[in-house]
Amino acid sequence: MEYDVTIGLEVHCELKSTSKVFSPSPNAYSEKSNTNISVIDLGFPGILPVVNKGVIKKALTVATALNCETPEYMIFDRKNYYYPDLPKGYQITQMHYPVGTNGYLDIYVEDQVKRIYIHDTHLEEDTASLDHYDGYSLIDYNRCGVPLLETVTEPCMHSIDEALSFLESLKRLFLYTDVSDAKTELGQIRCDVNVSLAPKGSKELGVKVEMKNINSFYNVKMALESEIKRQTELLNKGMKIEMETRRYDESTMETYRMRSKVEAVDYKYFIEPNIPPIKLTNELKSEVKESLPELAFSKITRYINEYGLSLVDAKTIAKDKELATYYENIINKGKDPKMVSNWVTTRVLGCLSKDEITISEFNFTEEKMVELLEYIESGKISTKQAKDVFYKCIEENKTPKKVIKESGMEQITDEEEIRKIVLEVLEENSEVAKDYNPEKGRMLDFFIGQTMKKSRGKANPEVATKVLKEELLK
Repeated sequence: MEYDVTIGLEVHCELKSTSKVFSPSPNAYSEKSNTNISVIDLGFPGILPVVNKGVIKKALTVATALNCETPEYMIFDRKNYYYPDLPKGYQITQMHYPVGTNGYLDIYVEDQVKRIYIHDTHLEEDTASLDHYDGYSLIDYNRCGVPLLETVTEPCMHSIDEALSFLESLKRLFLYTDVSDAKTELGQIRCDVNVSLAPKGSKELGVKVEMKNINSFYNVKMALESEIKRQTELLNKGMKIEMETRRYDESTMETYRMRSKVEAVDYKYFIEPNIPPIKLTNELKSEVKESLPELAFSKITRYINEYGLSLVDAKTIAKDKELATYYENIINKGKDPKMVSNWVTTRVLGCLSKDEITISEFNFTEEKMVELLEYIESGKISTKQAKDVFYKCIEENKTPKKVIKESGMEQITDEEEIRKIVLEVLEENSEVAKDYNPEKGRMLDFFIGQTMKKSRGKANPEVATKVLKEELLK
């Protein structure tokens, strides 16, 4: 039997800031456990939280970029539950008045545009982290109190490709708006995955199963594949799916049960009494909206419509904000968008991948690329020569002009100078020239070869061909 898959995501992203969301402790990654902590993070009696204003602005930035409705006041709630990684016995979060609700994010799934609806995005404090060993566990409170933005989608995705495309797009949004470094390897972005199956064409959703704390997009893919397979097999046997929370095991590549699903009522939410409502003024909202950069989806669409790039090339360039800036700065110097795209998506990205560096660390700057392209456009060097110049510039950290001068490879483009060389070639091969037949292309190729040889490869092939045809027909 066939089933419709429905997927919803809850994406947790740690925001960048100097200090944590409710304490002055440093918000920084440290390999030394329990160093970035204070009495506030550890939940000592009598302590009071103090809200980080910069984090509020970052959360509002994401809500605005996600086209959300934003409230008049920022209000926090207590989420009550006991767990070793939560020293206060409750988490400060947002339940009743999230910073953003009813939003959406347009994404590309293959070559189609898909709108993913956002239920809400809300600000909270992260928990401590647990390291599990045989027979015991250790707690590191460094992460406790780190500002965490949770973005919850509606159950509106119906394939693994859609879910992964959304995750990539949301990560790019975090990077473009500079609210987070969003490094999965440091746990700065992770997600819970909700999935349900229902008979094909059914108007009702199936029973939702949640998979907690998946720490990479690859693992999201594998967890979804495993859970869809598990639910399909159970349904085909006539068994019921239980609403529960599961965890994905990387070693077995399967999901396993953690507990029955906990509902919101079990957390006994109430408004956090120690943090007064924070007014989100119209001035602040306008300031945030005006400061938003052009986001990746908009860039991709513009590159296709204005520059004539393919979807693949547009997505490749827009994937990295710094790479997109590099590309656009070269375009703005009057260079052909398609030619620049070809250089960026092949040779530039090839070098970055090979050397494992970012575009900001790349020594072939925008200025060098503009200079190289001008040599090609003027016909002073061929495209093949340009490739050699490109790699030599990188290897020796020199400008194209210096490499071309030192190598003596600048082409001869002056027609009269090439004509002198052509006349010498025809005089040296006068007998062959007398028998020239325009319909015999190989004869022309012979003379072109001799001209290039005599000019030591410097004669512009197009100009040389034009002059040869003129002289041979005289």
